[in-house]
Order: sequence, then C-alpha cells, then structure tokens
Amino acid sequence: MRARTAIGLLGLLALAAAFGTAALLLRRPPDPFKGAAVSDPPFAALTYGIQAFLWWDSGEAGLHLDWVRLMSYSHVKQTFAWSDIEPQPGLWDWEQADRIVAAVQARGLQLIARLGQVPQWARADVPGGESALDAPPAEGAGWQDYCYRVARRYRGRIAAYQIWNEPNLSREWGGQPPDAAAYAALLADCSRAIRRADPAAILISAGLAPTGRYDIALPDDIYFDAMYRSDFQQHIDVVGAHAPGYNAPEIGPDDVQGTGAHRSFSFRRIEDLRKIMLRYGDEARQMAIMEFGYTTDPHNPNYEWFAVDQAEHAAMLVRAYDYAIEHWRPWVGLMTLIYMPDPAWTPADEEYWWAITKPDRGVQQGDAFIALANMRKVCGEQVIAERAPDSPTALGLQPAPLCS
Repeated sequence: MRARTAIGLLGLLALAAAFGTAALLLRRPPDPFKGAAVSDPPFAALTYGIQAFLWWDSGEAGLHLDWVRLMSYSHVKQTFAWSDIEPQPGLWDWEQADRIVAAVQARGLQLIARLGQVPQWARADVPGGESALDAPPAEGAGWQDYCYRVARRYRGRIAAYQIWNEPNLSREWGGQPPDAAAYAALLADCSRAIRRADPAAILISAGLAPTGRYDIALPDDIYFDAMYRSDFQQHIDVVGAHAPGYNAPEIGPDDVQGTGAHRSFSFRRIEDLRKIMLRYGDEARQMAIMEFGYTTDPHNPNYEWFAVDQAEHAAMLVRAYDYAIEHWRPWVGLMTLIYMPDPAWTPADEEYWWAITKPDRGVQQGDAFIALANMRKVCGEQVIAERAPDSPTALGLQPAPLCS
C-alpha cells in the first residue's frame, strides 16, 4: 500500500512538473518595451495609414483616396502647410483644405494633418532665405494662430495632428543646427492652441529622421533624449517616429551595429527610441510611425545602396507589418506608409521611388499596391483576412472592409 501510495505521489509530481513546463513554454517572454503599460491608447494597434498629396488636385485626389479605401486602410496623412493656408498675413485660403477634408470624410476615412512649412513672411531670419521653407517661425503668436485656426475650422473632422517633421535635420530647421529645446517650445505653442480649439484631437510629435550624423543633422536618439529633457511629452498624446527600411524588417539595431554600420540603419530603430521613453518613465505613452517604407531607387547614390526591386518592395512592406503585429503591439498604434504619390513627381525625384503606385493618372497596378491591399490586417481586436487578388473585394466589385 505504501509503495503504491509513493508511486502515486511520484506520478502526481511528474504530472505537475509537466504542466509547469508546458505553462513556461506557453508563457510569453518578458517584453523589453513594456507594451502592457500602454494605457488608453489613442490608436488601435495597428492603425493603417498612408501619406498622400492631395493639395493641388488635377484629377488624381479622389482616385487616390478610393485606392486607400480599397486597401482597407483607415487614415490618410496630408500636409496642411501654413504657407498655403496663409500665404500673406491675414489672408486665409481654405479652398483646398475644405475640399480635402470633405473628400476624406465622404469615404469614411480619417485625416491626419501635418502642420508646418512656415510662409516666408513669418519665418525666422535664417540662412537660406527663400529656400528655407522649413525654417521655424520668427515669433510664436502667428504660429499659434495658424494651429488654432486649422483645429477650430476642422474640429471633429481631423482626427490627429503631426506637429512639424524631422526637426533633427538641419534642412528641416531652416538650415540651422537642430535645436530640440526650440522644437519643444514650438510644439508646446501649437499643442496649446489645438487643445483650445479641439480638445479631442490626437497630438503627435514630429517623426525624427533616423541618422547618426552630426554635420547636417543631430542623431535621432541624441535629439530624442534632449526632447525629453525639455519635457516635450507633456504636450502630446503620441510619440512620432520614422522607420525607413534600410534592411529586412527582422534585422534589428544590434544586428546592424554588429556589421559596423550605425544602429539607425534599421527598420527597428524605433526600438531604441522606445527604450529612451522607458528610461524617462513614459512607458504608458503609445508611439506612431509617421513614415516608413522601402525605396526602389536605382539612380540616386544616396538611396540606391539600400534599394530593393519591385517584388522585394512588396514583400518587405508586408513583412514589416507582420513584424509589427507580432512584436510591437500595443505600444505602436498608427503606422503611416509612404507614399500615395504626388502626381507631379518624376523619376528624377527620390520620393517617386518610395511610392506604392506610379504618379501617372489611372495607373495603380504594381506589386506593392496589390500585396498591401490584399494582405491580412490586424486592427485591435479586428482581423481582416488575407484576400485573393482576383476576389470581388480586391477587384473593387464589392466594398472593402475598413480596418478601424
């Protein structure tokens, strides 16, 4: 009896050990990015967006928005340049902005407005003169007025605002040395103005250009740390970041550094920025990728060294989304793809080679567009299954479900 009891106890212990081992195998590894700390995320993880160029429409704007809808993407990013809206002091021109807001809304899409591009009459006196389109404003009152007027006019119709773009690059800061404290002050002025006009709007900081250079830029991680030392985070809801595809999506900053290259040459560079957020105790805040993509540029020496062909372009983009679904939710919400192209671009423009379609009116077919439209999408608890390229939805014969 005692022997049988002992054997039984040993059996129970073995079973418990087996269950414990299975539980350990099923348990997710610790998350170094503390995604579970994200509270009340402004964007579903993931939210699918794309940057478009709808301002000067010669017939393509509606077509491009229809393609965005066909892709089951929910958000469109468009620049609302101060220089276009108030070209002269006190002369406000809302015609193009009104048209874009209405066209986006008519398709059930949501709009993200990128604010910046100061008119010459309001720019600080910096080197570059006429060409210094992205110079900061000379004083805060006019800048605040622009931010306030846009948000007041489109209250409830513009979902989110990206305030400025890549201020860690000298060319995006009027040719001056990048200044994180000055950007934080500019951000605060615009943020307060938008909050007064539309408290429900989501505010996103400028995406930084991933770089290790100090000559014409400031490395993005150094600049980002300086932004925290200027308390920029108290003026935003979401941290913006950029993630160009220098390598396959699975290759991380440590892998890149191991080859002797700078850590910024990685789609996953945003993981380095997330660690800075954690260092400042900002783990509850979500990040948004405001630009990401791959280039197929065969000509420009600044880009051709990491260019991919058309088939790789499609595959890399799908893999980037798959990586984000598996590893970055929920601390990454919005992912903004580049680009739905500017119709004026030609092969001489480097942006032309990042776009997922060609600018020619009526031409949409291409590996990247088709792959992205038909891939599976995960939006919070919603999943849109992968669809066949010849399915009625893919062919536009029935409405595409909206990932939102």
